[in-house]
Amino acid sequence: MAKRGILEEVVQEMFVAYDPNHSPVGWYIGSYLSRFVVLGEDQNDDPERKFLVWENTVLVKADDFDEAYDKIVAIGRQHGEPYKNGLGQDAQWAFEGVSELLPIYEKIEDGCEVMWTEYTKKLKNIRRRASTKAQLHRTHPRFEG
Repeated sequence: MAKRGILEEVVQEMFVAYDPNHSPVGWYIGSYLSRFVVLGEDQNDDPERKFLVWENTVLVKADDFDEAYDKIVAIGRQHGEPYKNGLGQDAQWAFEGVSELLPIYEKIEDGCEVMWTEYTKKLKNIRRRASTKAQLHRTHPRFEG
């Protein structure tokens, strides 16, 4: 019986052990949606009304996907306490749910990959999607001009 090469064993182990929903390093990255509402307004539950929405992305340490999801829900809900806004109105960031949850596959350190997305696009569109450092600097709309 021939011995398998070390590389062949490593490749086989990678394919057998790979689970797209499990982080081998115990970290997950997820995003949740929060909607700004002034409490007591008539149209707060109108599905056609536009709202200011923040999609916040967080890292969580968890043993598995389900625990990571539960932690992100708890974080999102924790930021939903009512408060008085700058106009003296009772307001709230209403938690709307988790929008993304991905396991991290590499040890967290400078330069580690935490997210990726796969595309098939024309070259001109790929280049259009890339931005300069200046273009990536964001100004909060409340503080512009």
